[in-house]
Order: sequence, then C-alpha cells, then structure tokens
Amino acid sequence: MAALSRYAFVLPLLIGGTVPAAHAQSSSSGGGAGYFMPPSAAQGQAPAAAPRPKPAPAAPSSSTAQNAQGTEIKVPDLPPLPPEPPPPTAVIGVLSVPEVLQKSTAAQGVQAEIQKRQAALAKDAQAARQKIQAEQQAIMAQRGKLSDAQLEQKEQNLQNEVAATQTKFEQRNQAIQNAGQAALRQIEAMLAGIVKQEAQAHGMNLVLHREQAVLNVAGFDITAETITSLNKLLPSVKVPPSVVTPGMPVNPPDDSGEGIGP
Repeated sequence: MAALSRYAFVLPLLIGGTVPAAHAQSSSSGGGAGYFMPPSAAQGQAPAAAPRPKPAPAAPSSSTAQNAQGTEIKVPDLPPLPPEPPPPTAVIGVLSVPEVLQKSTAAQGVQAEIQKRQAALAKDAQAARQKIQAEQQAIMAQRGKLSDAQLEQKEQNLQNEVAATQTKFEQRNQAIQNAGQAALRQIEAMLAGIVKQEAQAHGMNLVLHREQAVLNVAGFDITAETITSLNKLLPSVKVPPSVVTPGMPVNPPDDSGEGIGP
C-alpha cells in the first residue's frame, strides 16, 4: 500500500474519557520580595560613605533547551500553577494503521481507482510529449528556411506550449490526489470511530501506534478487531471525480517521470 503513504494520518492518541478542565485562578502577590532596598542614610557625625551603585534588578531564572531545529532557547522559570487533579491511570492499547489500511477493502478500492486514473494520465502525458517532440523536430528542419526572427518566434511558441501543457498535467495529477484524499478521509473518519469503540470495549483510554512500541503483548493489540469492524462497516467508498478547478493549488510534483518537456 505504498501509494497510500501520502495520505497517512495520525489517529488521536487519547481515546474516550475526558480530562478535567483546568480552572483559571487569579492571584496577587504582596510585599516587595525581589526588589532591591538601598540602606538608609547614615546618622550622626560619621562621614558620608561613597554611594554604592545599585545592582541591576535580578532577571527571572531560566534554563536552556533545544527546539526542533536544534537551536538553543532560554526557558523561563515560571511560577507553579495551581494543582490539578491527576490524570487517570493509563490503560494502553496498540494499533497498526499501516496494517489496517493494507487489509481494508475500502482502502484497496481507493488505491486501485487512483492507480487507474494515474495510468490514464501517464498515457495522455506520453502522447503530449510525442506531439511536442514532433513540433520541435519540425522547427529544427526549418532552420535554413526561416529568418532568425521567425525561428525565434516559433521556438518561443513551443516553449509556451510546453509550459502550458506541463501546468495542465500537474493540475490533473493534483486533482487525482485530491480525489484520493477525499475518499481516504471517509475511511479515516470511520477508522477513528471504530478505534474509539474498540478502546471503550477493552477499557482502554490510551491507544498508541504499534510501530512506536518496542515491546507489547497480544492483549494490547486491537488491530485485528479494527480491521474486521472496518471491512464490515465500510467495505468500500466511492472516489469522487478528479476535477480541475480554476486557480487550484498544485503541490510540487514528485519525480515520477511525468515531465512533458522535449
């Protein structure tokens, strides 16, 4: 099911059960803690001491951490929050989404339809490529018969045709992807509901991807039950038409050999 990898989705990890909502609490701190208080002036005949420079206000303490890009950032030492009720004890299950999609009859049907549409697109792209190559050869054959201006104009027209044709096929390819994503979203929605149902039946409140678990026992795994339920409740889905709309955004094309240029 490699063709479905671009449509992979992440299941919600927390299934069932509600986490108690945090109640916002406001508080005010009294006193002057943290402020520098200069000493009072000396009394009597003692000579006045040279004034001491006031130290700069202390900055909040902080620690360092790294973000996802590996850049070091300062983490402020914030005051503690009001205590909250502890989370429930975790009852864990595991699920293999790739295996579910591989054995889902609905996902198999979507994959077959997408491959069929992409094969037709590739056939049309090959015909367009041959047409452009023939036009290029015709221009090359006329090099000695045309003026430089005429030759330049024909070459520019061919370049414009190549660009327009390339854009057309990129949009058609994107329309096929969009149709596949729309169909797989129906599977995703049903799958999420089934996972929640299975988790509740097993008393689980946390479901993880099986591929993330280093070790688990069969009792944690709900993959087989999920596949059975998904094929029963959603044996197939209809892939919507691949429609090219004006101004439709196009993702960068992958290296699939669908170029149109000569």
